Amino acid sequence: MPRIDSHQHFWKYDPVQHAWINDDMEIIQADFLPEDLEPILQNYGFNGCVTVQVDQTEEENAMMLDHAAKHNFIKGVVGWVDFKVENIEDRLAYFKQFEKLKGFRHILQGEADRAYMLNADFKRGIAKLNQFGYTYDILVYTDQIAYANEFAASFPDQPFVIDHIAKPKIKAGDIADWAKDMREIAKNENVLCKVSGMVTEADWKNWKREDFTPYLDVVFEAFGIDRVMYGSDWPVCRVAATYGEMMGIPEAYVAKLSKDEQEKFWGGNAVKFYGL
Repeated sequence: MPRIDSHQHFWKYDPVQHAWINDDMEIIQADFLPEDLEPILQNYGFNGCVTVQVDQTEEENAMMLDHAAKHNFIKGVVGWVDFKVENIEDRLAYFKQFEKLKGFRHILQGEADRAYMLNADFKRGIAKLNQFGYTYDILVYTDQIAYANEFAASFPDQPFVIDHIAKPKIKAGDIADWAKDMREIAKNENVLCKVSGMVTEADWKNWKREDFTPYLDVVFEAFGIDRVMYGSDWPVCRVAATYGEMMGIPEAYVAKLSKDEQEKFWGGNAVKFYGL
């Protein structure tokens, strides 16, 4: 069974374009390219990865697709389109020529309108995804999970995946509201969850593996083994952990699962979801 890192990024660092990478994140104020990631994945026994958008431009789609064309280990691309445009169907049809483009994402967590995903024009665009066989990555903070639940319930046939377990406030130990909302959204059987990131929401310098256990308990119990997948969020994870340290958190957690269940988590579910 293949091992897939379902969530990572590439960029050529630009201080203006990547203004979100502040001085606290100095370690990632650099270029991160396929040749940087490939030996890391090989070292940890991964067959491939899914690369995910950072910039909300179609130019970045072209850059990611170019990387994917040149590097076989990049198995899938999650790009970006403006779902509110009139000709959204034409844009989605255009991208069908690229076999490795599997789905799309919008940086909902950064929108001033916290319920942006419920905007009528945005939903009109999202409604077109399924006919083209595209997935959608839901990137939200905890205050948006309830809106995301309403959003996902509106499209019961559309495959969705929540990025970074919806970024709970692990450093503060806040769990109750997040847990309630995650159990609710998990009732939508079309919604999966990436066990990714996480370290960036913890105490960057002083986290311990056990800090994550209560959150992982909620995710695995709510979504079940068929709807969870591993993602590193490399290189963003580097602000708080090496690749191996980040990977060690879910690795220790899933050690108690059967071989078949572990294979689903480490790759099988990502292959199925994204059609890799």
